Amino acid sequence: MTTPAEPAKPIQPAASVVILRDGKAGMEVFMLERHQRTGQSFAGASVFPGGKVDQDDRVPVWDSLAAATPAVPDRPFWIAAVRETFEEAGLLIARASGATTLAGAEQAHRMVAAERGQPRQGQSARFVAAIEREKLLLATDHMIHFGHWITPTWAPKRFDTHFFMTAAPVEQRQNFDRDESAEGVWIKPSEALKQADAGKRTLVAVTRCTLELLGTWGTVALATAAARKRRVVTVQPYMAETPNGRVLRIPVEAGYIRSELPVPAKG
Repeated sequence: MTTPAEPAKPIQPAASVVILRDGKAGMEVFMLERHQRTGQSFAGASVFPGGKVDQDDRVPVWDSLAAATPAVPDRPFWIAAVRETFEEAGLLIARASGATTLAGAEQAHRMVAAERGQPRQGQSARFVAAIEREKLLLATDHMIHFGHWITPTWAPKRFDTHFFMTAAPVEQRQNFDRDESAEGVWIKPSEALKQADAGKRTLVAVTRCTLELLGTWGTVALATAAARKRRVVTVQPYMAETPNGRVLRIPVEAGYIRSELPVPAKG
């Protein structure tokens, strides 16, 4: 008797944002440490802000409430990137209609404070309403398409995630969502990797690869200039057996520091 094949796992479209600033000791990236909750995606891991593309990221009103975006990836990914930066990092990548500078600290902090403590349900719809009410335009042109990763087939949850890079608004202070994450920190990429190697942080493959690449640039200006020239190649990691054990492989042409990561032995 033929065993029926398992149904394919649904793949959720998602956006994640690499937020950078120039610190006193060099360039820093904003990272969240997810709560150790059962069922939460990337529980306990240190990640960049991000989440699923919601239905409200697709509503036609964004045609007039957001700056123009390139054809790839689809426009809802760009909208989701700005929204997730607001929801998870408390940073508003938006400007008044007709303005060239991003929203100031007072306006951004007032909008973030109004959202904190609200239920998760309806969050993306409230973001649409807030942008309309404040007469703002999402500064999607401040986002740089930086990477595209699809979760491996064996993963319990699968995501089709586009990664974006942006410079943190100078005037605004981050205010991360404590319901979603236990910690929000600005950290040098090299320090995050050092802590992970010492067992103090958990990094998934895409986060480690991104941090390694960020570590090759010393300033936000260098990072964003390099990112704008970068060719984004879709990455779907796969497992391979080698004489030294199992490894996770990604395409060389994706342009990360390495194309092979060791898989830790269980137990």
